Amino acid sequence: MRTSARILTTGAAAALLLGCVSGPAASKDAAGAGGSRVLVFSKTAAFRHDAIPEGIAAVRELGAESGFTVDATEDAGAFTARNLARYDAVVFLSTTGDVLDDAQQGAFERYIERGGGYAGIHAAADTEYDWAFYGGLVGAYFQSHPAIQPATVDVEDGGHPSTSDLPAAWERTDEWYNYRSDPRERVHVLASLDESTYTGGTMNGDHPIAWCQQYRGGRSFYTGGGHTKESYADPAFRRHLLGGIRYATGDARADCRPENGYRPLFDGTAASLAQWRQAGPGAFSLSPDGTLTSSGGLGMLWYAGSAFGSYSLKLDWKVAGDDNSGVFVGFPASDDPWSAVDHGHEVQIDATDTPDRTTGAVYGFRSADLRKRDRALNPPGEWNTYEIRVEGEHLRVRLNGVRINDFTNTDPARSLRDGHIGIQNHGAGDQVSFRDVRIRELPAKPVTHRASAGD
Repeated sequence: MRTSARILTTGAAAALLLGCVSGPAASKDAAGAGGSRVLVFSKTAAFRHDAIPEGIAAVRELGAESGFTVDATEDAGAFTARNLARYDAVVFLSTTGDVLDDAQQGAFERYIERGGGYAGIHAAADTEYDWAFYGGLVGAYFQSHPAIQPATVDVEDGGHPSTSDLPAAWERTDEWYNYRSDPRERVHVLASLDESTYTGGTMNGDHPIAWCQQYRGGRSFYTGGGHTKESYADPAFRRHLLGGIRYATGDARADCRPENGYRPLFDGTAASLAQWRQAGPGAFSLSPDGTLTSSGGLGMLWYAGSAFGSYSLKLDWKVAGDDNSGVFVGFPASDDPWSAVDHGHEVQIDATDTPDRTTGAVYGFRSADLRKRDRALNPPGEWNTYEIRVEGEHLRVRLNGVRINDFTNTDPARSLRDGHIGIQNHGAGDQVSFRDVRIRELPAKPVTHRASAGD
């Protein structure tokens, strides 16, 4: 909500339309105006994939198109503190076996702990089995694989830059790894394999194939794809790879904490909208890719299936430009959107208003930590993820995994202890999109207020 003007109401329901470099690299400052630098490492000490040259070429091309510089090497001597400091991320491209000695491992550990990025592709999981730090960084070790064949990849998180442009069910052909353990409890799973769509899966129906995580101070992305040469010419796989590298470099932000125990309130299907109702004018349209996009207003789409009192709410959102919307929580059931304004709280999306009315603010009550907000926020055209955590009268907001607001309600006209949730369609000039609204209900318990946001 951008202004304090009263929301108009009509009672109308929304229409839901259905190469290798072995010598020293140039300094990081030479990477271009603010551009990131990536090191591709493809040394092999066991099986060698014949798609490595295509993989290096693809990363170089993605860098040229997207504004980051790429160096490539198979020389483990590049793993020194001084040299690694030049890079925003290191890509392990189908490395195999024991590729770094103890000193090189130590330098890489310190690089990650100081905020460096890692992207592992395919056989990066078939690497350094006796190095516990690396095992945690990659997320899971390779165990076996069946023959190359088609399979369906289920995209679990459409808000991450590596998966935001992929279909919910991604059909592709590759060599599909089985892993020695299921990493789901430790990492944030982005995509998994539907084992019923191919033969040879051994992970009992829960088969992560791409994931991300914050690890020991750094960023980690892994994808099991990329065995075949054809993968690196496939536009969808290249977008997947680009998004993962951009996350690893820090050029794109995402919430990569493990996510378990959530249930969908809106999962991208028309059926999941059955318990949502439009309050006031305007509408949300549902596109084939499972995105809800606002039009007109001022109104709100709210979940009428139940009220919630103690919960973690997550949803992905995107603006096209200087657009306005918000997420309302803690309001009574009503088809008058003004009820949410008067009796609930709005977590704002618009980034261009005053501090108490801008992205991450509890509208009109508390500004976000703007320094942390600005570092965490992806620009217009890219997806962002909110976690809105409510316990009693205590509300906390995370943007792409970073806590940016910590607020306790003391207004007697409002209560967060029991209420509904909704997403705003602000007006004719505002177009905001939402995906994957999910919730995890929490045990009700007294909460000690913390006055300032923190990580």
